Amino acid sequence: APQKMTVQDVPRAFPTVDVPDHAHYTIGVVILIVGITGTLGNFLVFYAFCRSRSLQTPANILIINLAISDFLMSITQSPVFFTSSLYKHWIFGEKG
Repeated sequence: APQKMTVQDVPRAFPTVDVPDHAHYTIGVVILIVGITGTLGNFLVFYAFCRSRSLQTPANILIINLAISDFLMSITQSPVFFTSSLYKHWIFGEKG
């Protein structure tokens, strides 16, 4: 049976750097601000598109597609990155 290889079996596979605590917190706060701004901004774009008939043109559908994609990325990725920054390591396990 083949053996399962882990990161520990390969030295320097993923080099790590000691980062000061304030850098983790600063990045976490910046990501939180970007996430909130992205969520609100893209929601407002989608809201304006739905409320205004003049904006509902075929060309603007591409803009809405991008806004929805960015909105979903903001609400799914920002909380994960923010939480990991506060804990100063990846907290969602090996599978996560």
